[in-house]
Amino acid sequence: QVQLVESGGGLVQAGDSLRLSCAASARTFSTYAMGWFRQAPGKEREFVAAITWSLGSTVYTDSVKGRFTISRDNAKKTVYLQLNSLKPEDTAVYYCAARTSYTTTLRAAWLYDYWGQGTQVTVSS
Repeated sequence: QVQLVESGGGLVQAGDSLRLSCAASARTFSTYAMGWFRQAPGKEREFVAAITWSLGSTVYTDSVKGRFTISRDNAKKTVYLQLNSLKPEDTAVYYCAARTSYTTTLRAAWLYDYWGQGTQVTVSS
């Protein structure tokens, strides 16, 4: 069983930055990729970014390209999401997720096997 614990959310102003962390807690941790999703009030959960654990290949949704950066620390079993130039429309609960086996796409939430509890990001204008 893998537990994912997010941290780093908060209330910031437009243009500010935050760094989210997601630590995996497991005696053994074997994963193909980690992803970040977000869900705003009244909206469906949407894909934000993902990274493959071995090669570090990344993929982003268009709305965050150039502003957000996903990275990972294999030794710490932690994935990060650096959020820069935040906008009010980035306000959401951010979730990290783990995919344990190979897949051709990382954008679909249903493909992920484990989820964190979420961390709130609120951006004021």
